[in-house]
Amino acid sequence: MVSNPPTRLARRLGTGDAIVMGLGSMIGASVFAAIGPAAAAAGSGLMIGLAVAGVVAFCNATSSAQLAALYPASGGTYVYGRKRLGHLTGFSAGWGFVIGKSATLSVSALAFGAYAFPEAPRAAGIGAIVVVTAINFRGITRTATATRITVTLVLIALGMVVAAAVGGGTTETDNLADWGAGGAAGILEAAGLLFFAFAGYARIATLGEEIKDPARTIPRAIPTALGITLVVYAAVSATALWAVGPDVLADAAAPLAAATDAGSWSGLTPVVRVGAAIASAGALMALIAGVGRTTFAMASEGDLPRLLDKVHPTFKVPHYAEIAVAAVVIVLVALTDLRSVLGFSSFCVLFYYAVTNAAAWTLPAAQRRWPRAVSGLGFAGCVTLAVTLPGASVVVGLCVLAVGIISWRIRQTLNLANKG
Repeated sequence: MVSNPPTRLARRLGTGDAIVMGLGSMIGASVFAAIGPAAAAAGSGLMIGLAVAGVVAFCNATSSAQLAALYPASGGTYVYGRKRLGHLTGFSAGWGFVIGKSATLSVSALAFGAYAFPEAPRAAGIGAIVVVTAINFRGITRTATATRITVTLVLIALGMVVAAAVGGGTTETDNLADWGAGGAAGILEAAGLLFFAFAGYARIATLGEEIKDPARTIPRAIPTALGITLVVYAAVSATALWAVGPDVLADAAAPLAAATDAGSWSGLTPVVRVGAAIASAGALMALIAGVGRTTFAMASEGDLPRLLDKVHPTFKVPHYAEIAVAAVVIVLVALTDLRSVLGFSSFCVLFYYAVTNAAAWTLPAAQRRWPRAVSGLGFAGCVTLAVTLPGASVVVGLCVLAVGIISWRIRQTLNLANKG
């Protein structure tokens, strides 16, 4: 049995809380935002892309779960990479996660604005970041409670999307007919974009220092949260396609609102918009907590400025790290748009999970909970989806990773010189 190592944070989250934190990150802005770009890439074939993304996400989830049970510390794959593959690999994963998930946060904030205040989406998104960061400051249990409420409300809103799409009188079988419109490349691109929607289960692992009995809780919570999310996304995507077709979804700034608004149940559209806003705010809350913990872990090891290695004396949260993350996201919201940042975020997150699977591959048989082949399939899937994303996203992602690695090398060289 793995004992809980010492932690500077407080272990307050049980299995239910951990599942809710994962759901809050996955059933959030992602389903409201990613379906449009995926439809543009693959047409109705986005359903195949969703299945591919789900398989890759399952492989990644099993790798994350078994590693998190062995290393229940803040930081997720940043920690696993350091432990199993070396300092540079761990840093690269952590850097990709912090940068990529900061982009994800900006997507969530912009989605909040697009659904809640379409007249001023950027200002609304920035306001949401400020509010959820303040809530997170009160401690992880308050974050979990608020996330539980938002998940419940979002599931109700998504149920209304399904009801309006099926009952609104606009469903056409032809909308589901052309599954090969984008070809294999389009389906893989859609899978890469939709993978962005599943990646929230990493929040459970990055909160490892705040979960009770992590060796038992994390391996249960991650697959459960992922399975619930896959069922919800499949139902919502299929009914939205059935109602309005891929072209409408691809062109809409708020795709699920467009699906609801098309039929005789359009009176539910305001409710869907409110649900999307709540979902986006909930995702912001869970994601800022997760990215803040990885930033905190990297600062603790000296891979990011030591200033970020601070824990609030009362609430036991890494408050400086969360402030820094919120500040970066505010800048991104002010300067970028939702669709341009989505592919970049997906690339960085897929790189992060490729390292997760590589780390899990190195585990001896005695420490495995799933066959090694699952980690191998996850690694191959991450690499395949990453390289089939839009070319600009791949180039920007590689450049950002290179900047991080070069800066790390320079910092390491200077540290050795100072010691000498």
